[in-house]
Amino acid sequence: MTTFTPHTSAEVLDAVRWAAAEEQPLEVLGHGTKRGIGRPAQTEHAIDLSRLTGVTLYEPEELVLSARAGTPLAEIEALLAERGQELAFEPMDYARLHGKPPGQSGKSGTIGGVLATNLSGPRRLKAGAARDHILGVQCVSGRGEAFKSGGRVVKNVTGYDLSKAIAGSWGTLAIVTDLTFKVLPRAETETTVALRRLDDERATAAMAAALGSSAEVSAAAHLPERVAARVADGMLGSDPATLLRVDGFGPSVAYRVAMLSDLFGGHIETIEAERSRALWAGIRDVSPFAEGTDRPVWRVSTAPSDGWKLVAALRMQAAVDAFYDWQGGLVWLRMEGDAEAGAIRSLVRAHGGGHATLVRAASSVRAATPVFEPQPGALGALAARLKSEFDPKGILNPGRMAAV
Repeated sequence: MTTFTPHTSAEVLDAVRWAAAEEQPLEVLGHGTKRGIGRPAQTEHAIDLSRLTGVTLYEPEELVLSARAGTPLAEIEALLAERGQELAFEPMDYARLHGKPPGQSGKSGTIGGVLATNLSGPRRLKAGAARDHILGVQCVSGRGEAFKSGGRVVKNVTGYDLSKAIAGSWGTLAIVTDLTFKVLPRAETETTVALRRLDDERATAAMAAALGSSAEVSAAAHLPERVAARVADGMLGSDPATLLRVDGFGPSVAYRVAMLSDLFGGHIETIEAERSRALWAGIRDVSPFAEGTDRPVWRVSTAPSDGWKLVAALRMQAAVDAFYDWQGGLVWLRMEGDAEAGAIRSLVRAHGGGHATLVRAASSVRAATPVFEPQPGALGALAARLKSEFDPKGILNPGRMAAV
């Protein structure tokens, strides 16, 4: 097996041109923290971007940062923190869920991997995902052609924004070599409001009420009984916890927390800044299910009002642990037995629709399971046309998203 380790975009281009000419598939890697998501690699060769590093532009006043794809996410977040800024979409870290040790500053992965997998976190409700903050990319397609899309300015509307197509493509369309992201000021402080001992149905209603208020809640999650004890070193105890985050300037946060207290009749607990950040980091990185096993974990996106119904119905068929983010619209499931792909997707369709992705399982299970949500006719045809345009010989991460 040959592993290419390019230091420059030109070396990436050379490697892909060789692979295209020889029709040799390549596994595309950064730090490998998401290698356990998707079907197992079907390649004899790999291209490792972990040495393609460095921040190439940072203009805090313009809220713009550019970096090479292999730059560690931890390095970028530390640089932004020095200037009181952040990636507002709060990208999650899959490393802990897959039993990998945390990276520098507790965060793993590369900035290129953030876009390739379209990461987000609890702030998705308010800020969107990586694709909503990308300004421009430079890439090498599976044809062995270099191209770029977008630029280094916030307003750039020339032509079709290919960076949006690259987001969430898991390295199957092109290899990103350079990226430019929009960054935003970091909140001065935050407070989490906790409601205790609500069941899943009442918790969903409470989160909807909070998001519908004027309190400008930036994250809403519900941790059922037992799951709550597995976050942030057990600070919540074992009782169910419904969590609402309020962030911004200090006086504004205090005012909005008071609004939520009034909304819920004063029956709230508050968790202040540092403890609140630790709590949401645990939710973001799915720490309740990071127990060092390969028991199947599913990530289900559905209508916020239907997530709890889906879980209730699934529990009639299988043993499962669950918790909820995004006001109940993101459901994390840990199965005690098999992956249950057919049962889960059938229930998703029956309860408002959405999609389900298997984000952890043994390699034998992933090889036999449709890991990503199968795309319906028209959408599937569009995806196939994009693949044929960007990577006609199928050399980039073949079989990762679907069997070939």
